[in-house]
Amino acid sequence: MGLGEIKYFSSIGSTNDEALAWANKGAPDFSVVISDEQTMGRGRMDRPWFTPAGTALAFSLILRPTTAEKPFLSRFVGLAALSICKPLQTFGLNPQIKWPNDILLSNRKIAGVLIELVWAGDDIKCVVIGIGLNVLKRAVPDTDVLRFPGTSLESALKREVQREEVLRDILGAFVSLRPELGSDDLMNQWGTALAFRGKQVRVEMGAGKTVVGRLEGILSDGSLRVRDDNNKSVTVQFGDVSLRPFTGILINR
Repeated sequence: MGLGEIKYFSSIGSTNDEALAWANKGAPDFSVVISDEQTMGRGRMDRPWFTPAGTALAFSLILRPTTAEKPFLSRFVGLAALSICKPLQTFGLNPQIKWPNDILLSNRKIAGVLIELVWAGDDIKCVVIGIGLNVLKRAVPDTDVLRFPGTSLESALKREVQREEVLRDILGAFVSLRPELGSDDLMNQWGTALAFRGKQVRVEMGAGKTVVGRLEGILSDGSLRVRDDNNKSVTVQFGDVSLRPFTGILINR
């Protein structure tokens, strides 16, 4: 499966919004919407994603899942996260996936993934995957607007990096990993890259429900598995979830 069509913008509200509209008009599989700047970028639960001009990668992929891929839709977020991790590893870095959709370097957020689905009745029509990656230092907003400490590729490497090269490598990694969507190997890679694995975490699942325990790993559908303080295995589904390391005191989200 090769690259489809590409739409480039110097500035846009949201690449995901453009991709969703384009998908509904028949955009081919693995088409890409990319913008130099996003003025209304968003992450999960409509949290803002800061993308100033000339500093970051902001793009969205349009996928039309095959019959073989449709049973594994919940794995696309892991596939996208690993596609970001692979190029970062070639720089000698050690990226980790903060479940379900953030990429961390030294416990600081460098990238995020947003998955949105388009349905036709009971059948999936397409998957839109939004990716934001902080490349230059100026891509990271002031700490007072962050929910989690941020970083950039420039900060990690102590030098500037060409955004075009990073984009090429992410897309290449995605093409290589996509055939493994239904495989155990993909899940093993996701589990290996999981941030805070084996450590005490606090998981806030919305509706006032919170779990504190040891993060054990992920299940085959991409759900998180936590062993709580009563030695009970708890499965955490995707949704309104906030995951943080837990040290016995409340940590600002």
